[in-house]
Amino acid sequence: MQGNAPTPDGQVADAVSGNWVDTYAPAFTRPYLRLSRADRPIGTWLLLIPCWWGLALAILSDGTPRWEDLWIAIGCAFGAFLMRGAGCTWNDITDRKFDGQVERTRSRPIPSGQVSVRQAVIWTGLQCLLALMILLTFNQAAIAMGVLSLLPVTIYPFAKRFTWWPQVFLGLAFNWGILLAWAAHTGTVNIPAITLYLAGIAWTLFYDTIYAHQDAEDDELIGIKSTARLFGTDTARWLKYFLMATVALMGLAIIDAATTQASIIALVVALGGPWAMGWHMAWQLRGLDIEDNAKLLQLFRANRDTGLIPLIFLCVALLL
Repeated sequence: MQGNAPTPDGQVADAVSGNWVDTYAPAFTRPYLRLSRADRPIGTWLLLIPCWWGLALAILSDGTPRWEDLWIAIGCAFGAFLMRGAGCTWNDITDRKFDGQVERTRSRPIPSGQVSVRQAVIWTGLQCLLALMILLTFNQAAIAMGVLSLLPVTIYPFAKRFTWWPQVFLGLAFNWGILLAWAAHTGTVNIPAITLYLAGIAWTLFYDTIYAHQDAEDDELIGIKSTARLFGTDTARWLKYFLMATVALMGLAIIDAATTQASIIALVVALGGPWAMGWHMAWQLRGLDIEDNAKLLQLFRANRDTGLIPLIFLCVALLL
């Protein structure tokens, strides 16, 4: 539609208003930064926050914080930015024909002609290389988990072609940082990390179903599957299930991890995290309107705060 055509400077339709890419970045870098979604930082947050969950819970589990944990946290931040960028670029390469047919995505760099497919492939490789350099500073277990993460990242863009549940594949990819950060601290992957990983997947199903409703009509026209299309007007009920699964699984992960080393007070405080997170998700449900795209985008972006809530509780628990 005309209202969502590329602006003269190439700004993407759903970019954050006044974002730093379109305002301050050198002109020649903007198409590549747009490919990486640097103008829409919420995705980086949603990839990074589970990493920090995993690290914080690992520290709570063994009660042995180390100075290298600070680098793990910082390395995860840089890695999340780079791998989210690489994943989004790969997604745009594989979806370039679909994106040109969807109102919200036709202004992206490849379908709008800002970047060629060849340039996008090179940009993907560069981001992956930089992320690998960071990964190699971690222990062998974390490196192995980082390499394995490429599997769900590679598969995800194709999932909406063969399953009504592509959000599950997004959850597998976006929450892998839980396992990686846990392994970076402990040198292995334990049951609490896996349980927390499942909680993250349930959370992803919650927020990405909300996000997918923005494209439901266009997706139906071009044959793209999603949980938004699958659930339709029954979405609110399904989101309640994902909310309950997120809270329950995160609570179980915390109990399993914290009962060996943490104090009772620390355990109680840590358990306040999923409880408060659940209330924030319930607030989103109260404001849900699957016909209002502006509201859907607002609720989706609110999930940065949703994810930070249990992280704050975990960090406070580490001090007790």
